[in-house]
Amino acid sequence: MVFPKHGRQERRGPAPHVIILGSLFVAFVFIGVWVYTSPAPIEDVQYKTATQPSETIKDFEKTTDASVDAQLDDDSKDDETDKVEADQSIDENDKGEETSDESERRPEEESPEVDESTILDKSLQEERKAEEEAKKAEEEAKIAVKIGPADDEAKEDAVEDGESRTVKEEVQRDDDIGDSLVAKKHEAIEDATDESSADGTKGESQDADELPSVDTSESHTTSDPDSQDATSSWKSQDEESTEEKEATKKFTDVVKTDLEAVPETSSSEETEPATLTEEEKKIEEKQEMATTPIVIQEAVAKVEAPKYKWKLCEWRGAQDYIPCLDNKKWLTTHKQRKHYEHRERHCPTPKQLPKCLVPLPAGYKPHIKWPDSRSETWYNNVPHAGLAQYKKDQNWVKKQGEKLIFPGGGTQFKHGAGHYIDWVQKIYPTIRWGKHTRVLLDVGCGVASFGGYLYDRDVLAMSFAPRDEHEAQVQLALERGIPAFSSVMGTQRLVFSSNSFDVVHCARCRVPWHVDGGKLLLELNRVLRPGGHFVWSATPVYQDLEEDKQIWKDTTAVIEAMRWKMVAKETDEETQIGVAIFQKPATNEVYESSTGGGPEMCQDDNPNAAWYVKMTPCIYKIPDTKRSEWPEEWPLRATAVPKWLNSKDTGLYGKPAPEDFDTDTKHWERVVAKTYLPELGIDWSTIRNVMDMKAGYGGFAAALRAEKVWVLNIVPVTEPDTLPIIYDRGFIGMYHNWCEPHSTYPRTYDLLHVDHLITSVKAKECSIVHLMMEMDRILRPDGWAIFRDEKSNLVEVEEILKSLHWDVKLSFSKQNEELLAVQKKFWRPDPKESS
Repeated sequence: MVFPKHGRQERRGPAPHVIILGSLFVAFVFIGVWVYTSPAPIEDVQYKTATQPSETIKDFEKTTDASVDAQLDDDSKDDETDKVEADQSIDENDKGEETSDESERRPEEESPEVDESTILDKSLQEERKAEEEAKKAEEEAKIAVKIGPADDEAKEDAVEDGESRTVKEEVQRDDDIGDSLVAKKHEAIEDATDESSADGTKGESQDADELPSVDTSESHTTSDPDSQDATSSWKSQDEESTEEKEATKKFTDVVKTDLEAVPETSSSEETEPATLTEEEKKIEEKQEMATTPIVIQEAVAKVEAPKYKWKLCEWRGAQDYIPCLDNKKWLTTHKQRKHYEHRERHCPTPKQLPKCLVPLPAGYKPHIKWPDSRSETWYNNVPHAGLAQYKKDQNWVKKQGEKLIFPGGGTQFKHGAGHYIDWVQKIYPTIRWGKHTRVLLDVGCGVASFGGYLYDRDVLAMSFAPRDEHEAQVQLALERGIPAFSSVMGTQRLVFSSNSFDVVHCARCRVPWHVDGGKLLLELNRVLRPGGHFVWSATPVYQDLEEDKQIWKDTTAVIEAMRWKMVAKETDEETQIGVAIFQKPATNEVYESSTGGGPEMCQDDNPNAAWYVKMTPCIYKIPDTKRSEWPEEWPLRATAVPKWLNSKDTGLYGKPAPEDFDTDTKHWERVVAKTYLPELGIDWSTIRNVMDMKAGYGGFAAALRAEKVWVLNIVPVTEPDTLPIIYDRGFIGMYHNWCEPHSTYPRTYDLLHVDHLITSVKAKECSIVHLMMEMDRILRPDGWAIFRDEKSNLVEVEEILKSLHWDVKLSFSKQNEELLAVQKKFWRPDPKESS
């Protein structure tokens, strides 16, 4: 501060000592006023220049100024008065020079004499405090603007802004995954939040639909949550994706109405903290340590009722309920039984479908691992002892203590299925199990021991039998880890593409092949690959009873009319069981040279049409393309591009079909090897039965071929027909419509793979809730589901699965795509709550 050399009094001619004393007095007054008033205008100018804050930020600046004033030394009442007047003058003029002039015009007696060094020291400390408080207020204000809506109602108070910041920072910490999936494992997130109030957002104490819009799995914010730099905070907001902002706005809308009931802590100078109740003060104190703000959590809990409420299916036999095969309403109004119509699919409408979860059998345990499961299962998992009594003399199954034991025998397998398999290859070496023959259809499979032991020879057998023809036979097959499903050869086509199976097998399957002009044999002809084989082991083949002789005569007459050729007929000397093997023509030459008398050739019909399509008594011509050629031997056929794929055709992903196929194969090899096997936390030794619910080319199944699993590849009827490609690769599959339940038993699969199926189902306006309920029915307790889809579609899925008490183990998102790995638990609704 420079003192003036010439005062105003100099012209009046007073004495020199008066001039000196007066000048000193005025100088001290100027110094005091300048020291007191200088910090405020500097702060004000700095804010206006650097950030040009909104009205919300100005409110916080006023709060900060008031708090700084309260901290000033109050040794003198006059000091405090001067400070308030100086601040008011600054607010009115907004200029440092005008403030100084105003202070200069005050009466000299109002300016107290103070020590200059003391004022400067205090002023510097106060200035630093003021700057720190201002920065903090500015940052909180910006975060409040970022999280809250734009209207005035959202700008409620500083406490709520702090809470919103806590939520945002926690989301950022949980979602800082970069390019690594390991960092997003659910276990790590769960450990980090075990003792925090964030358990309300994902723990078992709340329903999964609470706080639906705050999905930590979808955020991509990577800013440092510990940073207090305001510039960094705004930069992070600018870099947010549109999806993040929308999700944040949805969260604000959910809690907005409830927050009106939360006591306000105003940021203005007029509201004093003393107005808070004791309970509210405790809430404020706890929030600093909370992961999820207590006020917001409690507010949401008050307004959010469970969106998805589940009850238990409680009728008799509900634990084995198959909706489309147990439609009692249809069965009571339709009495047809001649062609097994009552065993075919008759699905309830969406309104008729029971909205409940199938119960677990009493004493249910995690299934026995493969390959031990082929020989034994827990009785309580499939508590049906009737088959053990009914077939006790045929070595199918026995009950021993808590287990069901499967010796590997059967009606036709007196020395075991393994002996029978080896004997068939001995009498007909061309069949070459696991090389030439890879995919097989087993009709009337019983408990599927034949398919179970073919697995050791690298043969995949798709086994089927009617629902409850023998008690729970298909259910037992699946519990053992053997591919099987419930179906019947009745009036409708089997749900397979044409020219698919290398071999069709019937071991005393009790199918009347010769009736209705051989219509059932003609259906086998449709699904059997050109050059494929029909292996028939039944009493008409090797017994001399009159009835058996007549059946043999009638059946072989149909077979000859179909131009099949018998290539082997033998009887095993050890077991006295006989087998006849027939081969389907590999070309159309035999049909073209036919003189008539056989079945008609099918006209203008799609041989692959199989979903609710009636059987037709006609023969399809062999394809005139390379489709009729036998595929490469196993295992080369798993990855070889099918010969009949044309480069002129466009594949599923827009490339020429052969290139598309090859790209898909490499993609799933990489995904399975780098992500699914090592990173999802799945114990693959517990995985045996796998279903790919939207299989495409079957690349997922091909990538798992080295694992001890089998995959049922589902090709939805609403998608391009790729099922022939899947069978050419040496894998099994079927057509299905996911707007309806599947024909499998409850608790039969260990892993469900759901690749962009949700998008497809929603496009057909089918119920996602029904689909999740069906997945819960199919999947075993402790089983897994892997979802890959658009993030927006998986929000609802995750919400439903959490309401089912499934554990979200991993959620990883990149751009608009998300990967979700979840595990079903043993939870079932309380029967008391269901009633």
